[in-house]
Formats: sequence, structure tokens, C-alpha cells
Amino acid sequence: MQRTNANVGSEDQAIESHPFEPFLPEGARVLMLGTFPPAAKRWSMKFYYPNFTNDMWRIVGLSFFGDKQHFVADDGRHYRLEELKAFLAEKGIALFDTCTRIIRTKNTASDKDLQVVEQTDIAAMLRALPQCEFIVTAGQLATTLCSQHFSIAEPKVGECSSFLFEGRAMRLYRMPSSSRAYPMPIEKKTAYYETIFKYLKP
Repeated sequence: MQRTNANVGSEDQAIESHPFEPFLPEGARVLMLGTFPPAAKRWSMKFYYPNFTNDMWRIVGLSFFGDKQHFVADDGRHYRLEELKAFLAEKGIALFDTCTRIIRTKNTASDKDLQVVEQTDIAAMLRALPQCEFIVTAGQLATTLCSQHFSIAEPKVGECSSFLFEGRAMRLYRMPSSSRAYPMPIEKKTAYYETIFKYLKP
């Protein structure tokens, strides 16, 4: 059952519903959860981490191919979306966010300016991913919401909390935010993500 925050703010603040369908490739072993996408005006594509200045797909390119530009399109302003989707499906990486409905209290993409109206039913998502072993949260708020969802301790950055979900052994890994607002070089962020990506490599 999804959890809803009844304290939804003033009437002139618009409630936004999540714009993307969950990306749940068959056989996925990893579920990556952010908080909520930025406003559409910031998108370079209709997919997760759509802001071109967000480094998530550069982190993935650097980790798996040794090249942070691997998924960047030739125009230098977009990502090669179909190639990215095919790669994620091949590696078994599912994607969604910890919030399905929010209010932007200051019209920004920052987590601190998000008011949660409805949280994602992560348990239901795991039931749709029977081979999933790992949850990866990017950033503080996503980690807090996911930890609360399963009533487990919040892991520190780069670490994990183990728990059982309906008899299934799971691990929740907390990773640094891929936003450039988070003050850490991309190489160091990638080293943290290697903690989980190593399980998806030959």
C-alpha cells in the first residue's frame, strides 16, 4: 500500500505525478531509486535522470566502459537513449523513484524543495522483480524514504543495510547523488557505484 502525506501544502501549489513508467526489465537484479524527476523544462530526454547535467549516465559509462561520454550523443546535449535502455535491460538494472506524487515548494529540482505527497510502493515493485537482490538509492531523501519503507537502518554512503523481504535476502546500498550540486568528483562517485556495479560485471 502506498503511503500518502495528507499535509499537501497550499491550494496554489501544483501536485505533480511521476511522468515515467517504471523501467522493470525481466530478470533485473538491481533496482535503482532516486527521488523524483526534475521539471520537464530541464529534460534532455524522456527517461530517468533526464537533466543532461546530471552525471548518472556518465557514471555508468565510466564504470562499465571506462568512458564517461559513452552514452552521450554526438550533439553533446543528449544521451543515446535506446542504446542506454538496451544496456540497462541487458545488465538487469531496473529504475524508478521513491516518490510518485510531489509538490515543488520552490520550483526547483532539489530534494530539499520537494514536499512528498505520495510515496512509491517499493514492496509491490520488488514483487514484480522476483530476481532483484539489491536496491540502490541515490541521495539522502531517497535513502531515508526507502529505509523507512522497510523499517531498516539507513546505510552510510557507499555502505549497505541487509534485510529480508518476504523471505528474500536483500541489500539496500546508499550511493552519492549524481547531481553536480553534490560536491564530489565524478571519478569518486563512480568508485562508490562500483560497490554495486561489480555484481553485474562478468
